[in-house]
Amino acid sequence: MPEIAVYPGTFDPITNGHIDIIRRASGLFEKVIVLVIENREKSPLFSMDERVKFASFATKKFKGVVVDSYKGLLVEYAKIKEIKTIIRGLRAVSDFDYEFQLTQLNRKLYPAVETIFIMPGEEYFFLSSSSVKEIAAYGGNVSGFVPEIVAKGLSGIRTTKRGKGL
Repeated sequence: MPEIAVYPGTFDPITNGHIDIIRRASGLFEKVIVLVIENREKSPLFSMDERVKFASFATKKFKGVVVDSYKGLLVEYAKIKEIKTIIRGLRAVSDFDYEFQLTQLNRKLYPAVETIFIMPGEEYFFLSSSSVKEIAAYGGNVSGFVPEIVAKGLSGIRTTKRGKGL
């Protein structure tokens, strides 16, 4: 069994789809690092500390899963920690185009790294952090989509701006 893999994401917030991928990855690797990262193209709803707290709570039941955070390039983190496997989740064909480009770029920056794609269970194909935030912003019930601690964190979220509308 390969020793260690990293599963990066902004996890804003972590969803049951993310957790399903973490569960699957934990069966393949001795250690899985759930890496909460900063994405300059996104304005997260939750702070990095909150996202780490949510992810830690949501993954505590899985053996060999730890949560960390990092502000910088994923491949730099992987090099520092000597990680050679990146886990990425795929929900739809549209995800693949983006992930394929990232995989190639990561290989150029860190040739020793491999990316493994894991699909969540079909009950999570539709689920994204963005859709969860949108539902919460309009007062919808997100309890079936996120861990309880995240649902509580989202419970007070309301928006005065019009969202995309689901």
